[in-house]
Amino acid sequence: MRTAPRTPLRVVVTAGPTREFLDDVRYLSNVSTGRMGWEIAREARRRGADVTLLLGPSDLPPIRGVRTVDVVSTRDLLAAARRAARGADLVVFAAAPADWRPASRARGKRSKDGTGRDVVLRLVETPDVAATLARGKGRRVHVGFALEVQRAVPHAQAKLRRKGFDAIVLNGPRNVGRGGGDVWWIVPAGERVRLPSGDKRATARAIYERSLALLSR
Repeated sequence: MRTAPRTPLRVVVTAGPTREFLDDVRYLSNVSTGRMGWEIAREARRRGADVTLLLGPSDLPPIRGVRTVDVVSTRDLLAAARRAARGADLVVFAAAPADWRPASRARGKRSKDGTGRDVVLRLVETPDVAATLARGKGRRVHVGFALEVQRAVPHAQAKLRRKGFDAIVLNGPRNVGRGGGDVWWIVPAGERVRLPSGDKRATARAIYERSLALLSR
């Protein structure tokens, strides 16, 4: 008797920064490279998953076999994540979306008026991608990231609860770019496990392995 072929896991990974435009040439963003999420997507694909990578502005190359959706703003990321997460087994929120955007966007380029006066920029919050998707997650596993500087663990634990994550990866500013700072895996029960951090590929493998364990609970 033949057994039915096993359906590949459907994995969605968000990665990279977002850009929130002040005018047609200036924007708010951050220094995220997207490398961590990119490595997680590559590891998931290497292990046979059906992978969608939602990637903010980045110089990273395509990954063979991974469906990549390019996004720019946080609102772009939210719309793409809503579509991609339908039917997904696992979503890893490794992107670093901008927290605020200019309240209005000017056409062309804002120019100095020559008076030397300061300009007050009004900002509004961008949508919370992870919290929005958490409202309808069902049995889908959500893994988040937290980059913290002060009171890192309490802040990461609060973020885990607030956004409905099944686990959160805590790291710091030293992990931006090439990596090398401490990386911790934290679950709702409070358990903390230190992950490999000298190489982002090794970190990605450890994160994906632990994410798979959450799926098998």
